[in-house]
Amino acid sequence: MGAQTAEYAADTAVSRVNTVLGPVPARELGVVAVHEALLSVVPGAEHAFDVSMDRAEIFETLAEKLTDFREHGGGTIVDSTGMFHGRDVRLYEALSRTTGVHIVASTGQGPEEMLGGYFLTPQTDPPTPWPAEKFADLFAKEVTEGMVVPRVERRGAAGLVATAATRTGMTATDESLFRGAARAALTTGVPVSIRYGDDAVRDLGVVLDEGLPAGRVVGGGLDRTDAVRAGAPHAVAARGAYVALDHVGADDDAHVTDAERAALVAGLIEAGHGDRILLSSNATGVAKGHPATGVRYSHVLTAFVPLLTAQGLGDADVRRILVDNPRDLLSVR
Repeated sequence: MGAQTAEYAADTAVSRVNTVLGPVPARELGVVAVHEALLSVVPGAEHAFDVSMDRAEIFETLAEKLTDFREHGGGTIVDSTGMFHGRDVRLYEALSRTTGVHIVASTGQGPEEMLGGYFLTPQTDPPTPWPAEKFADLFAKEVTEGMVVPRVERRGAAGLVATAATRTGMTATDESLFRGAARAALTTGVPVSIRYGDDAVRDLGVVLDEGLPAGRVVGGGLDRTDAVRAGAPHAVAARGAYVALDHVGADDDAHVTDAERAALVAGLIEAGHGDRILLSSNATGVAKGHPATGVRYSHVLTAFVPLLTAQGLGDADVRRILVDNPRDLLSVR
């Protein structure tokens, strides 16, 4: 074993990832689904008369889906919904203990249209968007002091800062969110997940402009049809960031098909970017106020891996994408 290989093995042996049950060795994550949602609630839907928030029913539904994921070889689910969209840390703790699946929860917000009024109407004269530094402090405290259970307490540390830009193009508030997310990542050591607006490479540049290493950033939604047509997956990988093809199983015009997605994975590997690919389904376990996707967390393992095999990928390639790459991304540094 060479010196560099030995040093890498030592690093991964001691690396830790923040889960809802506390830090765990990165090597224990197993297969990781990096961009998923457990309980996803449109802000305000929890107060609607026709929306049930029966916790026992929600727990039972999520436990079944997480158990299915584990039984098909899954090890870790990353809930990348951030703050105020249904995140329930106590529920996630119970689910992880019951199912044996590691759960990494996230802090962060975005896009602007999904922010509450508190973050959109600051008491300044003239009114200005929340500055990046305030978002950075908000997000960083959820990593260093624990995620907020509203009006009650803080609990386990967030393992990811997630944010998103407005689909028609990044707004001034979106930019503050991106810069704040990058600064929080720099001070805490957790990675950043960004979902681009209308230009993936430009939006990536905003977080890199804050001095965050590209290897600490994952660009989501890069299997959107517009992204693939623009060559964004290759461009993002070339800058050193992770490329999340995170709508595996989606059947709509906004995203490429699974067959096209598998060919894209093969093309990225051929171009030398195999260490920058991540896969997920953007599956929603329980949705309130909006429709669930209908895709199961196990879809990548049961339906997509065979497509990768048909593209000529071997076991080592699949392991690198599903185990090694997300492990390296999520390790706190």
